[in-house]
Amino acid sequence: MPEAAGCHILAIMGSGETSPTMVTVHRALVARLETDRPTAVLLATPYGFQENADDVSARSKAYFARSVGLDVTVLPGTRPPPGGAVTGEESAGALLAADWVFSGPGSPTYALAEWKGSPVAEALRDRVLAGQGVTVLASAAAVTIGIVALPVYEIYKVGAAPHWLDGLDLMGALGLNVAVIPHYDNAEGGNHDTRYCYLGERRLSLLERELPAGAAVLGVDEHTVAIFDLRAGTVEVSGRGGVTVRRSGVSTVLAAGTVIPLSRLQDLVSRGTPATDIGAAGPEPGSAPDQPGEPVPDALPDITVAAQRRFDAAEHDRDASGMVAAILDLDTAIHAWAADTEEDQGTEQARAVLRSLVARLGRAAQDGLGDPRERLEPAMERLITLRDTLRHQGSYPAADAIRDALAAAGLQLHDSVDGTRWELEPPSAPVS
Repeated sequence: MPEAAGCHILAIMGSGETSPTMVTVHRALVARLETDRPTAVLLATPYGFQENADDVSARSKAYFARSVGLDVTVLPGTRPPPGGAVTGEESAGALLAADWVFSGPGSPTYALAEWKGSPVAEALRDRVLAGQGVTVLASAAAVTIGIVALPVYEIYKVGAAPHWLDGLDLMGALGLNVAVIPHYDNAEGGNHDTRYCYLGERRLSLLERELPAGAAVLGVDEHTVAIFDLRAGTVEVSGRGGVTVRRSGVSTVLAAGTVIPLSRLQDLVSRGTPATDIGAAGPEPGSAPDQPGEPVPDALPDITVAAQRRFDAAEHDRDASGMVAAILDLDTAIHAWAADTEEDQGTEQARAVLRSLVARLGRAAQDGLGDPRERLEPAMERLITLRDTLRHQGSYPAADAIRDALAAAGLQLHDSVDGTRWELEPPSAPVS
């Protein structure tokens, strides 16, 4: 096959492949190519059926150009676009010649239907088995490369019984008999279990029993990448989460920062180990952690929660500039995540929170952020004087009524030998 530049790498991403969280990873992978102008192609097949496929492609191209410095050519996959002339053979040739190949979000089922038995599938296999350059497969595309594949939409959204599809088995070329499951630590379900790419524990346990003999699950957490350096014979884990090998319900977790020989991963898949975390307190003997670099950015839901808390604290402190800063930072984050081509990763929720914070800022501007004691002081002096007079006259029920009414309004009176002082109770802590 044509020679690509500098390295032989397969990178499997669990999610976030076109989000700010993976920018540093993409840049590091491109740097391994050791060429200033790598040829880069994006295989659009997994989302090719979507009505907004052109928009997804445009956003992907913009993301890689702006954030990674790659000029990406979009390949349709096996079917030519309407009026187009690109064939599966031409796409396969472009895949083999490219320095960098990427495929990501969409439907695993659709991608498999298009790729199985096609020149594109053979080209992907050749890149993994004997090629050069960088191949990045994420989300839906990552699901397709195991010995079996998860039809996630059909199970999670349509209600089909849990079942496997035959996969492309590209991982078999690496000696790994696995089903690849991205979004492994997904927590979008809140009060219901959406781990394991929206399966949850119950359905994954059922599917484990249906795995081919000797096969295991290889799970990749969200905003996490497993980097197979096929020249060095190593597997690196980078990002916010980990990579899990699960056999018959027993899991071995490779924490972020772990670097192990590929032969060690093959052994974990074929034989398993007692449940453990490798690298959770430092990589296992014989491996080395990633070199220090840029911290992994927070995901948008985490940024949204942090912005809301900052706004609440600033509002409590009557800090108008702090309230504005929290709003502007959240708006910047929403814009940065706008290029993410996966299904909504918290963007709509973040926008709703942004609108609510703007509304609260408007109310604060209308009501004023000055010290309320200054506005209340004259009235409180008169009420305290009236209460003292009533107490001296023995009209204790009337005096107590004044005290209770003020308490209900958040104004506490404190009597002492030096007189009566008052204070405004702080607002209750916000419920997250």
